[in-house]
Amino acid sequence: MTENVAVVGGGPAGLTAAIYTARAGLDTTVYDAGEPILARNAHLENVPGFPAGVNARTFLDATRQQAEEAGVEFVEANVERVEEADDEFRVETDAAGAATADFVVAASWPDITYLDGFELSRIDRGSKTMLDVDEFGRTDVDGVYAAGRVARQYHQTVVAAGHGATVGLTVVEDSDVAFYHDWVAPEGYFTGRDRDVPPGCEEIDEDERRERERESLEALAALSPAEPPTMHPSVADDD
Repeated sequence: MTENVAVVGGGPAGLTAAIYTARAGLDTTVYDAGEPILARNAHLENVPGFPAGVNARTFLDATRQQAEEAGVEFVEANVERVEEADDEFRVETDAAGAATADFVVAASWPDITYLDGFELSRIDRGSKTMLDVDEFGRTDVDGVYAAGRVARQYHQTVVAAGHGATVGLTVVEDSDVAFYHDWVAPEGYFTGRDRDVPPGCEEIDEDERRERERESLEALAALSPAEPPTMHPSVADDD
């Protein structure tokens, strides 16, 4: 039976974690009803791969599209409570009922009140509360993880996304999925050394490589201008 992952939060950390768990074959659902804080950023200048920067909303849209293509399901609802139910977790929402999950990734900044039913080590930073995790994003509760800013990571997009990848791979490691690396290798990389292609990896020939390259360039070219950033709610609206 395929294990399920519930990711709470659709910012860079949550989306990236979901991409990795979904690509590994875990049924992955992202719960997100609000707008990620990243949407307040006017322009991202420090994300690798974008020498002229990238519109923050464009980055979010493209990452969400990538998650969808990896098989991630999205639920437009706020998670109100997560609690243990037998050997699973019950995820209760305000608009989509309840569901169960084998793993829960908290990637919602700054709200983590839905985890109040667990004895978790927390760190208060003024009005904000973060979760104390190990170097791989594991909390004090088996099966519950935290990624991104809520896990005391730096408030930068590339850091949040990178930590999301770490946490996603940690979930895969803690699951029953056979896994080695998420790699796409050229034909013969493993088989040319008389090795089987490891779980999570694939080999592709030159025609397939060129086709994927073409598709990736077309996808980048198809990105359209996004809406302006959302102003911080504490800034007065003069209109």
